[in-house]
Amino acid sequence: MTAAGRAMAEAAEKESGYNEESTDESEEDESEEEPKLKYERLSNGVTEILQKDAASCMTVHEKFLALGTHYGKVYLLDVQGNITQKFDVSPVKINQISLDESGEHMGVCSEDGKVQVFGLYSAEEFHEMFDCPIKIVAVHPHFVRSHFKQFVTGGKKLLLYERGWMNRWKPSVLHEGEGNIRNIKWRGHLIAWANNMGVKILDMISKQRITNVPRDDISLRPDMYPCSLCWKDNLTLIIGWGNSVKICSVKERHASEMRDLPNRYVEIEYSEGESLFYIISPRDVVVAKERDQDDHIDWLLEKKKYEEALMAAEISQKTIKKHKILDIGLAYINHLVEKGEYDLAARKCQKILGKNTELWEFEVYKFKEIGQLKAISRYLPRRDPILKPLIYEMVLHEFLESDYEGFATLIKEWPGDLYNNTIIVQAVVDHLKKDPQNRTLLRTLAELYTYDQRYGRALEIYLTLRHKDVFQLIHKHNLFSSIRDKIVLLMDFDSEKAVDMLLDNEDKISIDRVVEELENRPELQHVYLHKLFKRDHHKGQRYHEKQISLYAEYDRPNLLPFLRDSTHCPLEKALEICQQRNFVEETVYLLSRMGNSRSALKMIMEELQDVDKAIEFAKEQDDGELWEDLILYSIDKPPFITGLLNNIGTHVDPILLIHRIKEGMEIPNLRDSLVKILQDYNLQILLREGCKKILVADSLSLLKKMHRTQMKGVLVDEENICESCLSPILPSDASKSFNVVVFHCRHMFHKECLPVSNTVSSVQFCNICSAKHRGPGSTILEMKK
Repeated sequence: MTAAGRAMAEAAEKESGYNEESTDESEEDESEEEPKLKYERLSNGVTEILQKDAASCMTVHEKFLALGTHYGKVYLLDVQGNITQKFDVSPVKINQISLDESGEHMGVCSEDGKVQVFGLYSAEEFHEMFDCPIKIVAVHPHFVRSHFKQFVTGGKKLLLYERGWMNRWKPSVLHEGEGNIRNIKWRGHLIAWANNMGVKILDMISKQRITNVPRDDISLRPDMYPCSLCWKDNLTLIIGWGNSVKICSVKERHASEMRDLPNRYVEIEYSEGESLFYIISPRDVVVAKERDQDDHIDWLLEKKKYEEALMAAEISQKTIKKHKILDIGLAYINHLVEKGEYDLAARKCQKILGKNTELWEFEVYKFKEIGQLKAISRYLPRRDPILKPLIYEMVLHEFLESDYEGFATLIKEWPGDLYNNTIIVQAVVDHLKKDPQNRTLLRTLAELYTYDQRYGRALEIYLTLRHKDVFQLIHKHNLFSSIRDKIVLLMDFDSEKAVDMLLDNEDKISIDRVVEELENRPELQHVYLHKLFKRDHHKGQRYHEKQISLYAEYDRPNLLPFLRDSTHCPLEKALEICQQRNFVEETVYLLSRMGNSRSALKMIMEELQDVDKAIEFAKEQDDGELWEDLILYSIDKPPFITGLLNNIGTHVDPILLIHRIKEGMEIPNLRDSLVKILQDYNLQILLREGCKKILVADSLSLLKKMHRTQMKGVLVDEENICESCLSPILPSDASKSFNVVVFHCRHMFHKECLPVSNTVSSVQFCNICSAKHRGPGSTILEMKK
């Protein structure tokens, strides 16, 4: 047993009397909380002892147990409870037993004030009598060594006894003045004790007290709720007091932090649980062991917490020995069914039954018996595993009899190979005889026909129902040959999707066939041809003349864009239709396109009376005669004059217009128009000057660059040739005289190979560059020798 286990044993011993007073109500509350341990009564010699005597204290060593009694006896027991040694220590109650780490020396204090320390396997012994009962004693952990013969007792004072000269025991006071000392534990060089104020720890090397852990709840009486202490290891102290447990860790203080402080300090952390505990009462000793996962699952099943039990089994499936995950799961399903939670039970089947087809089929029949096939339908496996077709057919028939929508959902979700499709189709047909217009059944029958690859029948139903899946069905199964005579139906259902589909599959249903089918529905014919034209301006060119009338009738906003983009539209026919319908903008465009710009401009001015549009038209045509016509038409109309003054400044000299204005004519906003003309003129002047400056600067920069380039030397060596005679430019004999001309373009000639210039100027130019219109390259160097 570990140190924490000993502390738990002592705490249980001291508080066992109080726990017996708990009420039935608290026992019922606690029954819902899972016990932390499982219990086993320590028997054999212990049973014999407690028949005649009563246990008063117990200490646990890793080799044995030491049990003290009310009649002053101390028994050494093995872990099974067999008596190995017996000591008659006192005629009265043994209050505490302390063992050193070796298990060779024992300290005992009793109710008559007697304290004894003696060797279990030697004659060494010390005893001291006090004038009051001694409740606490602790021997040095290494008492077996000669220089560590020390022990401490508690009462009003904390006394240290040391064996000194001539084997005499010398007492010294370590602490006093804070009430009774009720517990002491010694580990290594550290002594911990508890009094009415709290818990202290003393470092026996430095003789300094390193901490004071105050009592949390001062309302609890220390005599009724005593403190339990236990050293988990040499530096970790566990304090149990009332309803709190603290884990105190002793640490070394950094040298820079010491000053006048002890070289050690205490922090409060966390400790893992223990696995073995001994609990004693006057008439019983019980061994408490940590519960394993099988015990945990047993308790969960007993409390009908199947979900948690299943989870626990899955987590610990490699360690549990008593339980199987499948058994727990089946019990869980049965429990849910008994409670009437059919949907949850069915959902759990997926996880619990897994791929076991036999169990699945068994559960389906069980759900059928209780009339809950619908509950399990959503969770039936559809792939790996697949159940017998009869199972799925049984579920489908259940829905078909009572829930058409549910039946349709299953048909949509389940793969068609789970059941015999012919059987289900016949069942649906039989139901349609009773209700032939039921859209749900018709839609489901179409899906069944699709699974059965009877696409023609499915398509007929979808078109009758105007179902959105009709296009998907056509695409998926390439049913274009079946819809050649159903184009109007498709267009009526969804013209946009129908047109997209037809245009995407021109190779399967030609443009001519579609136009022919839509001959009696010109509005649909227009939708189709319009989208065809948007995709490709040339594919439907033979129908462009027809489209003029269709646009004019059904879609005038797109007529003008069509006329502009089409290169196959007969302009005379278009003009005739537009003039008949008095479509001015379209007529203006057509007149302009046919070269009759003056008539177009006249129509803008007379029909539209829109000076801005007239000016814009004149700008587009960029024809002086049009501007003249525009000025003549506007000269007696002041609003038109204003518009012209504001817009023609960059195209026509405004003076021509101003000179023609009749004297005394009142023109709206004339001043603003004249100011704008002047501003436009100034802006033009500024732009020209700016451009001139940029041109001059660029020309100068390029001239300088050319000059720098032409001033550079040109390498002439044996590899260069005369561009005229193609001989090496330099003679092979360096002693011979030569005369070479090198141009800036890097072409080289023998002087005698150059043609004689006919010009008066002495500047020569490269014949090659001049012939290729690259700009004549003037001579840069003439070499003579």
